[in-house]
Amino acid sequence: MNEPEKLIPLHGGYRKLKSFQVAQLAYDVTVRFCDRYIEKRSRTHDQMVQAARSGVQNIAEGSQASGTSKKTELKLTNVARASLEELRLDYEDYLRQRGLAQWPREDARRAELIAARPATADDVAAWVKDVHGQNGQHGRRGEGKLEPKSIQSTVSTKSTYAEISANGALALLAVTCSLLDRQLASLEKAFLEEGGFTERLYRVRSARRK
Repeated sequence: MNEPEKLIPLHGGYRKLKSFQVAQLAYDVTVRFCDRYIEKRSRTHDQMVQAARSGVQNIAEGSQASGTSKKTELKLTNVARASLEELRLDYEDYLRQRGLAQWPREDARRAELIAARPATADDVAAWVKDVHGQNGQHGRRGEGKLEPKSIQSTVSTKSTYAEISANGALALLAVTCSLLDRQLASLEKAFLEEGGFTERLYRVRSARRK
């Protein structure tokens, strides 16, 4: 016998969502990046940190609200997606305005970071140091190939670290945004097929009357 539908279903398990986990990592990485490479009194510093925080907070709030409002969950998850897109543009602007390279999606270094499944900002920092060391030994790498030293960037060590760090953050954000796109599609489908709290309230009341 099937269990009766609950008026308020299980909700709030956002810590188990992969989108939340990677968004939180991107937030931690962004705080470190901004503290190291962007003037703390600048508006950009605050905007990037707040955009990263907004992504994390809205995923959590949407998940928590899902018990009584699928519409609110959908709305807040979309706000999280928009905030992280804003953050992605900030990183791209940082690279472009300083003449640093933005790695293509197929760059081997991005793939290495994602495949490593970093869990903390320290893990990402270790990857940055590793990539920097490999660049120094073999020339800059791009799209899975090693470039000869003759065409290596002449940027300073600090700028090189900033370039690697920013591109690492962009890789994490690409993963998060992709996960949120799928999450939004799933939420939209469920909302259209099952309705929200009002529809569930009607079904539960009807079932109890029977």
